[in-house]
Amino acid sequence: MKTKETLHLGKTGFPMRGNLPNREVEWQKNWEEQKIYERRQELNQGKPTFILHDGPPYANGNIHLGHSLNKISKDIIVRSKSMSGFRSPYVPGFDTHGLPIEQVLTNKGIKRKEMTRAEYLKKCEEYALTQVDKQRDDFKRLGVAGEWDNPYITLTKDYEAAQIRVFGKMAEKGYIYKGLKPIYWSPSSESSLAEAEIEYKDVKSASIYVAFKVKDGQGKLTDDVNFVIWTTTPWTLPANLAITVNKDFAYVIVSVEGKKYMVAKELLETVSNAIGWNNPEIIEELKGEALEGMTAQHPFYDRESLLILGDHVTLEAGTGLVHTAPGHGDDDYIVGRKYGLDVLSPVDNRGCFTSEAPGFEGIFYDKANPMITELLEEKEALLKLDFFTHSYPHDWRTKKPVIFRATAQWFASIDKFRDNILSEVEKVDWIIPWGKTRLYNMVRDRGDWVISRQRAWGVPLPIFYAENEEPIITPEIIEHVANLFAEHGSRVWYEREAKELLPEGFTHPGSPNGEFTKETDIMDVWFDSGSSHEAVLRGRDNLSFPADLYLEGSDQYRGWFNSSITTSVAINGVSPYKAVISQGFTLDPQGRKQSKSLGNTIEPSKVTNQLGADILRLWVSSVDYESDVKADMNTLNSIAEVYRKIRNTMRFLLANTSDFDAKVNAVAYDDLRSVDKYMMIRLNQEIQTIREKGYDSYSFSTVYKRLVNFCNNELSAFYLDFAKDVVYIEAENNHERRAMQTVFYEVLVALTKLMTPILPHTAEEIWEYLQEEEEFVQLAELPGFTVYPDQEEILDLWNNFMDVRNNVLKALEEARTEKLIGKSFEAKVTIYPSEPIKVLLEALNTNLEQVLIVSGFEVASVNAEVPENAIKFDNMSVLVEHATGETCQRCRAIKEDVGSHEKLENLCHRCATIVEENFPEALVEGLE
Repeated sequence: MKTKETLHLGKTGFPMRGNLPNREVEWQKNWEEQKIYERRQELNQGKPTFILHDGPPYANGNIHLGHSLNKISKDIIVRSKSMSGFRSPYVPGFDTHGLPIEQVLTNKGIKRKEMTRAEYLKKCEEYALTQVDKQRDDFKRLGVAGEWDNPYITLTKDYEAAQIRVFGKMAEKGYIYKGLKPIYWSPSSESSLAEAEIEYKDVKSASIYVAFKVKDGQGKLTDDVNFVIWTTTPWTLPANLAITVNKDFAYVIVSVEGKKYMVAKELLETVSNAIGWNNPEIIEELKGEALEGMTAQHPFYDRESLLILGDHVTLEAGTGLVHTAPGHGDDDYIVGRKYGLDVLSPVDNRGCFTSEAPGFEGIFYDKANPMITELLEEKEALLKLDFFTHSYPHDWRTKKPVIFRATAQWFASIDKFRDNILSEVEKVDWIIPWGKTRLYNMVRDRGDWVISRQRAWGVPLPIFYAENEEPIITPEIIEHVANLFAEHGSRVWYEREAKELLPEGFTHPGSPNGEFTKETDIMDVWFDSGSSHEAVLRGRDNLSFPADLYLEGSDQYRGWFNSSITTSVAINGVSPYKAVISQGFTLDPQGRKQSKSLGNTIEPSKVTNQLGADILRLWVSSVDYESDVKADMNTLNSIAEVYRKIRNTMRFLLANTSDFDAKVNAVAYDDLRSVDKYMMIRLNQEIQTIREKGYDSYSFSTVYKRLVNFCNNELSAFYLDFAKDVVYIEAENNHERRAMQTVFYEVLVALTKLMTPILPHTAEEIWEYLQEEEEFVQLAELPGFTVYPDQEEILDLWNNFMDVRNNVLKALEEARTEKLIGKSFEAKVTIYPSEPIKVLLEALNTNLEQVLIVSGFEVASVNAEVPENAIKFDNMSVLVEHATGETCQRCRAIKEDVGSHEKLENLCHRCATIVEENFPEALVEGLE
């Protein structure tokens, strides 16, 4: 008989290698066939709800690593809530309107102007839905569970109808108006932009000082004085209508080389240095308020510029006299309205000058900059030309500069309910505290929301115009249009004439002939996604309003977080979310944002094909998502190594519980050994920490660290390490062996449940080998935790022992370095303790030779003389010697009693006894 046959070496069909790329697809197919998501929802019926509302990713192209970070994070939360006593359905969404899809169609050769608007929109919709399918497959491959057969899509009829009703409610409350004012305009997109669609990049701009001659000084200034302005946008000078000063500033007239100039007194030195004036002589000083009503001569047009007063004029830069073009600046527009100035904006949709800018008609605004400076020099009005680099707004889609341009647009008046929004921001639970400050400041400082766009692919603004051009927005019309959209989709707006879209028999005093026209602009796409609380949270029976949580990237403070709370407060008076989490961006190892143009992206499909979705999910759980996250394949390969260690730990536990039946063999807690109790207590502590400080606090990295550390430290490096001497060596039904198997099984079940939200594929694979009631672990609940009566006493004992163990391990390592021993089983350890250590070791009442994995262990008396070759520590000394005796071929320990059994001469007394009692045939056949 072979010695190996007398051992209980663990056996399991659970493979060492996961083969995740192939097997995950099989599991996902099975889950879909078994309707696991739907069964989880049925199990949770009647429980408290927890709704994580999905912010819709833009449906254009395959997903990237940032999408994976976002969607997996959401899935971890939803899964953990579903396993924690909550009804937590997940409805994924897709954002489908907007310029990028129009650009794709253009690149595909589709010519918008050669087809009707409705035909073009049909092409946009068809393309968008192909992208939805593509991204849906990508997300499902990550193991994200949800209503994938019934997601919300911003182009669907029901969604568009709900959006129209949101607009109508805002209009009914007086929040919607049309106005001519400067807004961000993108010449490259030929459309207005909201603040959320702006990003900043450094550009090189001209910096010029310009002289405006006094035309009417109202008896206070002579006509040989020049007002000096400074600007970094020479192209806006054709639109100049005024010069603004601050009523409280002191302004001085200075003489420089026979010419007179006026600047703010406090800026004289700065201006002199910039222009190159030497020793300017102050002739006269006036208060700013004295300049009001004077006029200056425009430097190259035959018109006047009015001197006006404005509080926005500061002494931080410039000259204290501000070039004012009401059609090209927000402050300019506001102050211009007070003085009745025209809103002149001589630039068209493409950024080219119109006939209102004589001499520059048809020229792109940026190309006009040098032409204007040359003209100023020719007119002897240019005092200084320089260049500097500064941050300038760009269209975040085309990546090209934008301009401020006054156009007639539709606005949502933030001013009318700004305080209500700010009040709701204060009530939200910001999981990342600085998020509140960020959004609060954005809402506090933002201007009115430009909601109209001059594009094709989007939801039409449901506005009609009477024959006298009066806009018509009534609750009756809004509801009628919403019902039409719900039945036919928004394309009906372009398939029918205005009169056919109005309620039957509709009349209006502004249309005596019964004729009407309709708005051709569409809504800002942020109005689309910002209406999801109404279209989805209120529109689906299984969801609820407000949502418990919104989770998106940190760029959504200016985007979806912002537009959602704006529309919700406008029509409902409350925030659409109770709590918010924001995440950083994914970067490459050099700290650069991952982008296709840089070639530094990692496609999630590459990771799932090479390593598996569970590796990507484990990576998501490992990072600090509050900040930007660096990642490359090396990072993910390192995570795969961590996964391998977790898998091997679980495999060891499975292998060594294969002959264990929890219903028959389990040992009660009170009957466990002290060390087994210690592991049960530690397990329950980890369960509590992982649930409360991990999942409940949305701290996935806490879950990751606790799981990994528990597997590596408490289990692999300690409990499982010495357990082999029990579960392999002892008789099958030995009490100590069954006690340890009891702990093994409890650990297996608990860890499998705890890892399910993060590693659903692996957890489900492990579950197949367990003896639990639930068919799938995804249908189980997260484990509860127990606080045992003797918990403090046991923890105190074993935590203190760990310090002793660390000292012994250091002594063993030194002995190994000195070639005294090889493996720890070759050692005999003697501890020379202090009194407290002596008491501790006796109180453990444990086979410490076994726990320390050595062949001999003694504790000397407190007063014993410590040998010189012992290693000394603060409260103890450790002597390591080579154990004496022979190596037992069964337990591999070195024992002096090897050979004491006459027929089992290669075994120690312990092993011989076990074999004799359990394998009598060995006494006849002998052992090999």
